[in-house]
Amino acid sequence: MESRKLAAILSSLISQLLLLLLHILPRNSPLPNSSHSLIPLLLFSHQLTTTLSLSLSRKRKRKRKRDSQDANPLIRSPDSFRNSFMMTSSTFQWLSGLLEPLLDCRDPAELFPLNLSPALRLAIGLSRLASGLDYPDISARFAVSVPVAKFCVKQLCRVLCTNFRFWVSFPNPSDLRSVSQSFQSLSGLPNCCGVVFCTRFQVVNAHTNSSSRVAAQIVVDSSFRILTIAAGFLGDKTDSQILKSSTLFNDIEQGTLLNAPFTQYLIADSQYPLLPWLIVPFAQPLPGPLQADFNAAHATMRLPALRTAASLRNWGVLSRPVTEELKMAVAYIGACSILHNSLLMREDFSALASGFEDSDSGPCDSLEGEAVSSKALALRDTLAKKLDDSRNS
Repeated sequence: MESRKLAAILSSLISQLLLLLLHILPRNSPLPNSSHSLIPLLLFSHQLTTTLSLSLSRKRKRKRKRDSQDANPLIRSPDSFRNSFMMTSSTFQWLSGLLEPLLDCRDPAELFPLNLSPALRLAIGLSRLASGLDYPDISARFAVSVPVAKFCVKQLCRVLCTNFRFWVSFPNPSDLRSVSQSFQSLSGLPNCCGVVFCTRFQVVNAHTNSSSRVAAQIVVDSSFRILTIAAGFLGDKTDSQILKSSTLFNDIEQGTLLNAPFTQYLIADSQYPLLPWLIVPFAQPLPGPLQADFNAAHATMRLPALRTAASLRNWGVLSRPVTEELKMAVAYIGACSILHNSLLMREDFSALASGFEDSDSGPCDSLEGEAVSSKALALRDTLAKKLDDSRNS
C-alpha cells in the first residue's frame, strides 16, 4: 500500500476514535478545557501519519537505490545497464521484485551463508546469460567465489524455467484469434496461428573438448513472442525429424491444439513437410502471380521467426559455444526464451535483434518423394486463391 494512502487511513481512524470518545462521555459531565486537551492528540495523530509517510517513502527510495547498487557497482548509466543485463534498469528492478522471494531461498550447505541480496543474485545470473561472461570473470566482477557465481546462475535458470514457464505457453483459442488477425494484417493470409522453425546452438564438452549441436524447436507469432519451445534435440536431426518427434506434432495430430471448427494452421519453410495444418511455400511455383505472390506473403510471415532466432543469439551465453554440460545448455535456452518474452511484455526491446540472417538451418530432408495429403494441397491452393482475390478486389 502507498504511504500516503496508509497515512490517510491512520489519520481517519484516529479522528474517528476521538469522536467516539467524545460521544460516549456523559453529556452533563464537566469538560473544562476539553477542546484544549484534544489539540495535542490531534497534533500527535497528524505528526504520526506524516512521520509514517516520510519513513515509508524513504524506505522505498533506499530499497530502490540499494537494489540498483547491488545489481552492479560498476553501472553508471542506462546504456551500461542494457549492455550488462540486456534490459533497462526499470525492467531489472521489476524482475528483481518479482523474483525476490524465489531467489532469497535456502542456500546450499557448502556455500552457507551467502549473504547476497536477491538483486545481487539476479545480477550475477544475468551477467552470465546476457553478457556470456565466464565464471572467473563473474567472480572478479562481483567479488564472489566461482562456486557462488555458478550457484547464482543455476538458481536463476531454475527459477525461470520452473516458476515462469507460463510466460512461454501456446495461446488459448480466444487469444489465437488475435494472433491470426495480426498475421493476416501482415500478409493477407487468414487463420495462421504461428511460425514453426528450428534453431541450433553449439555445445562444447569441457572434459573431452568435443563439440556438438543442440536444436530447439520454436513457434512464434507476428510480434516475435515465443508461443512454445522445446529444446534438447540432437542438432544433426533434420527440422522435419525434430517436428515429428515433438509433442507439438502429437498434440496437433491428436486434436489438442489447432482444433477450431474452421481450419487453423502453422507455417514453416521448405525444410518441413506440407501437412493439413502446416503450410510450406510452393517448391516450384507455376508461371504467373498466383503461387509467386503466395510465396512472397509466406516469406513475409516468416520474418518474425528469423528475427526471434537472431534475438536469442543476442544473449551472450548463446552467442558462442556453450562450454558446459548439455543439460545446462538447454536451461540457458529456456531461460533466455522466457526473458525474451518478459521483455516484450514490458515493451523493453533491449534484447531484440535489429537484423537477422536466414542461415541457421540444419541438414535438409528430401521431401519431394513424400506423399502429400490432398487436404494439405487443397488448403494451400485455397489460401493462394484467397490472397489473389483479396489483392484483385
